[in-house]
Amino acid sequence: QVQLVESGGGLVQAGGSLRLSCAASGSILSINAMGWYRQAPGKQRELAAHISSGSSTHYADSVKGRFTISRDDAKNTVYLQMNSLKPEDTAVYYCNADVRSWANINYDAWGQGTQVTVSS
Repeated sequence: QVQLVESGGGLVQAGGSLRLSCAASGSILSINAMGWYRQAPGKQRELAAHISSGSSTHYADSVKGRFTISRDDAKNTVYLQMNSLKPEDTAVYYCNADVRSWANINYDAWGQGTQVTVSS
């Protein structure tokens, strides 16, 4: 089994910053791609940022230039640095990882979500 645990969400004023972390644990052989998704009230879940095993990154147009995704493979952790936050960034943020276990099973793992609220 594989677990993802997010941390770092909270309430911040517009223009402020937050850093999200997501640590993977369990029977992990390797982690391929990792990503951060978000879901605002009444909206579908959408990709915010994605990072490959080779650290190539991709961002949604709405967060480009403001968010930075990074990973520490030694810690099985992915980060999302969010700067210049806007009220429209308010959402539950979910971590996702493509994990291969020691049993050679691939998991599409999800965290439980962390709330980010940006006040105007």
